[in-house]
Formats: sequence, C-alpha cells, structure tokens
Amino acid sequence: MTRMVLVLRSLVFVLWMYGLMIAMGLAFLPVLAGPVRWVHALTLIWMKLVFWGLRVFCGVRLKVEGLEHIPKGGALFASKHQAMVDVLWPWLYCPFPALIFKKELGYLPVFGWYALKLQNVMVDRGGHARALRKMLRRCRQLIAQGRQIFIFPEGTRTRPGQHADYKPGVAALYLHLDTPCVPVALNSGLHWPAHGLVRTPGVITVRILPPIAPGLDRETFMQTLHERIERASDELLPE
Repeated sequence: MTRMVLVLRSLVFVLWMYGLMIAMGLAFLPVLAGPVRWVHALTLIWMKLVFWGLRVFCGVRLKVEGLEHIPKGGALFASKHQAMVDVLWPWLYCPFPALIFKKELGYLPVFGWYALKLQNVMVDRGGHARALRKMLRRCRQLIAQGRQIFIFPEGTRTRPGQHADYKPGVAALYLHLDTPCVPVALNSGLHWPAHGLVRTPGVITVRILPPIAPGLDRETFMQTLHERIERASDELLPE
C-alpha cells in the first residue's frame, strides 16, 4: 500500500471520527440536560462507529486481552499512553469508566461538554497540592459509585518502546483509595501515532494485566507498576 493511499484513508477516518463527534454532539445536545446514562449510551454509539471506521477505512483492528482482570464495581486503572485510542477503548470494555484529563480539555466545544457531563475528572496541572487533593476526593466519590478510574501515569503520550518516568499522581490515588490498581499495557502507537495523520494497518493490542493488590508502600508500588506495564508493552512490539 502506497504512502499516498495510507494518507488518504487516514484522512477519511479523521473526518469520519471528528465529523461524527460534531454532528452527533450538536444533534443530541438536549441529552446533556438529562441523566448521565443517556450521554453514556450516546457515547457508546459514537465509540462503536469510530472503531468501525478505523477498521474499514484504515485497516486497524482492536484486540483487548485480559478482560477477566477487570474488577467488578469501582476500580483504579493505570494505562500506558501512546495514542488517542487509549482514551476510547475503555468505554466499550468497562462498565462505566471515568478518565483523568487535564482541565483544558473540558473547555473544548462538544468534546468538553460531553466529557464533563460524563463526570470525567479534570485536573489542573498547575494547581499542585490543592489540585491533587481535589482529584483524590473526586476519584473516591466515583469509586464509591462503581466507576472505573483511568489514569495515564506517564502524563503524556509516548512512542512505542519509550520508557518514561511515571508521575506521582498514580501512587497518590493507589494509597488514598486503598484499592487494587489494574495495569494496562498496549502497542497503539504502532498503528495510531501520537502525532501525525497516518494510521497504519494492523492490530492494536490492549493487554489488561492482573491487579496490583493494595497495601504496598509508595516506592514498591511505583516500581512494580512501571516494571509490569513497560515489560508487557515491550512484549507487544515487533521483534
């Protein structure tokens, strides 16, 4: 497949994904005044259409392994982050996720309106200790409601094979919530790069790993989490 064909197919997908977001988001604005479950249902429809377009237009399929490791009810997930797709798949495979985003995303038209209605956690990165305390309180509330909290401990998207340091927020959540932490490895950056247009045909694999039990000290937890996620993510890369 030539580079030009890949670019054209990827462009069609991008127009499909964002066009659907805008069209559906504006057409169904009244649901924002209703129960959050209405917005959740609408989000699931959009997600299914996005992954359909990814498969048909770009030849990229999604494979999720380790579904048996998803706890019932509230849980904390710590995921590798290489592409936008990493914030999409949880909506299809978890009962009701809540993702931790930087607060600036909440200001975006359409996306921000729905992200806030879905009670995702918006964090002020410049707020330091006060922002951390607010995040911890909000996540505890959501866990009590049975939500699955997703945090990306690298804090930004990385390239496949890149091993970045993990930010301390994930350890604060683990210690404060006193709940198991489910590590998530993936190779999404191989087929959906962090930056750029082209989506490369293939299989994006998300591997949900066995939970890390509560009770570890901060240093041991961070070392264990980093080792498990990075080792499993490397195993998903081509030899």
